[in-house]
Amino acid sequence: MELNTTIKTLGTPEYLTPIHLSRSDTDNIYNYIDDDDRVLYDTSLKSFLKHQNENSVPVSFEKAGPREKLYFNLSKVKAGIVTCGGLCPGLNNVIRSLVMELWYRYKIKDIFGFRYGYEGLIPSYSHEPILLRPDMVNPIYLQGGSILGSSRGGQDVPEMVKYIKALGVNVLFCIGGDGTLRGARDISEEAEKIKYKLSIAAIPKTIDNDVNFIERSFGFETAVSKASSIIRDAHNEAYGAYNGIALIKLMGRDSGFIAAHTTLTNQGVNFVLVPEAPLKLDGDDGFLNRLKKRLERRHHAVIVVSEGAGQDLFKDLPVEKDASGNIKKHDIGIYLKERISGYFDEIKFPHNIRYIDPSYIIRSAPANANDSKLCSQLAQNAVHGALAGKTNFVVGLWNSQLVYLPIDLAVKERKKINLEGDLWWNVLEVTGQPNW
Repeated sequence: MELNTTIKTLGTPEYLTPIHLSRSDTDNIYNYIDDDDRVLYDTSLKSFLKHQNENSVPVSFEKAGPREKLYFNLSKVKAGIVTCGGLCPGLNNVIRSLVMELWYRYKIKDIFGFRYGYEGLIPSYSHEPILLRPDMVNPIYLQGGSILGSSRGGQDVPEMVKYIKALGVNVLFCIGGDGTLRGARDISEEAEKIKYKLSIAAIPKTIDNDVNFIERSFGFETAVSKASSIIRDAHNEAYGAYNGIALIKLMGRDSGFIAAHTTLTNQGVNFVLVPEAPLKLDGDDGFLNRLKKRLERRHHAVIVVSEGAGQDLFKDLPVEKDASGNIKKHDIGIYLKERISGYFDEIKFPHNIRYIDPSYIIRSAPANANDSKLCSQLAQNAVHGALAGKTNFVVGLWNSQLVYLPIDLAVKERKKINLEGDLWWNVLEVTGQPNW
């Protein structure tokens, strides 16, 4: 596999870090990280033997962590933080951890919180930045959402960079999904074009867990936990009615990871419909007839559908886009509810259907324990990389280690469920549904 995993740098680091760590090579001591410390993309023995036989270097990512030397003179650093896109559990945790790391570890006191996403970098919106301090952000990890607010949609890149430069901000942390990462890359390239030394560090925020080469994004585990609780209660609702049907729509525009993982945590689900798998409604082996057979046998059913599933059913409808340029998904949840009811009414099959859409409740929840921990780790390592002069990079989890990735690699394509992989096979085993 040919992948460009090189991280851009602003120049040669010359300033000693204020963080005091061991310089020993002993494995069990937390040391400074060198740029040649790498994490393998594929850790399998098969891959190792292949590269050994071919005398080639395996693909690897730069390991995240504190460097012994920094690019920036810390007394002159001004940092900025911006959150973009939809809400996600853990945004406030990331903001808090960034501020704490910058303030206490690196003694940086000028930390701007830009409000309402990239709009906050355009003066005409009049979203004045907030000067963030530890006492201000200390309790925010207890609440969901983002204290900085958020917005969707791109903004004029040269104007944003002009504003950043006028404020003297030389380190910017961008927290967001695919569109945010692309915007961060464009800001980095514009700064390079005008020869302004600006470090851009991106922290991927996607509740759908669909960023490429990121093992697990923050907020995903909280979403699965919250959705699991809702499905458990929905199962009770379905079970309590004759031929009861609970239809739950979960987040997942292009990738069905939340639906799949939630099903594995709550094995009362009978059908899982995801964007990656085609949705066959009609025919003897179609979803509607399968649902009928399930009700005849057990008199209740639980259906979980990702918001982006079955979009080919709307191919005759016009395509619309949101402010970020994403294609708006047609409401598969309402469509399915109507198709199910219509089908059973037509054949005079008694049923009771309940439709549940908890998306906005889930995404606004505070992060759970594991997500809170991941948020801290991502934020701390984003700071280490940015102050060492790295730019145009994403910090993420890979093979259970924190790594730095080029933004271009992270946005190259969207991560999706492999319909021939272990995860989807596990889902089919749990539900018993056919692999349409």
